[in-house]
Amino acid sequence: MDSKVEWAVVDSDIGPLLLAATDRGLVSVVFHAREAVRDRALDRLAAQLGAGPEELTESASGRLAEPIRQLAEYFSGGLREFDVVLDWRLTAGFNRQVLRELADGVPYGAVVGYGDLAKRVGQPGAAQAVGAAMGANPLPVVVPCHRVVESDGGLGGFGGGLETKRILLALEGVLPQPLF
Repeated sequence: MDSKVEWAVVDSDIGPLLLAATDRGLVSVVFHAREAVRDRALDRLAAQLGAGPEELTESASGRLAEPIRQLAEYFSGGLREFDVVLDWRLTAGFNRQVLRELADGVPYGAVVGYGDLAKRVGQPGAAQAVGAAMGANPLPVVVPCHRVVESDGGLGGFGGGLETKRILLALEGVLPQPLF
């Protein structure tokens, strides 16, 4: 572990989000970060990064100030592309390759199929593996796994829940806003 991990829980249109950052950048975004989920996520993060409890610091300033500002702007409709430094160490290999392609190649307001994303990374038969990569995404919303859908137009799965995926796609203009 190179340094402390700063974390904060912020409110959003999709519920509380836990954000965590290291000196390398934003390392984790966790959905539905109420107390029990937050505590489990922090324990898991500490284990993954080799951090002790004293190295996990609650702070909404410093490393997290810019990610928090950009997420607020995104949810208000004013930000279409995140520009924050990311710490990719919680993902590797194929998953990292797929997530980087997603982050760089699928813009706001667009969607891509699981199979199409597999083709983009040179693995045309790996649609299910792309689905697994989306489920393991440590940086959802910022690395927009909500933009990956089934080839027949179905939403597919989503770690934050399908209602959360619908809200994010509606925010980006891909789906109509819910009626109520």
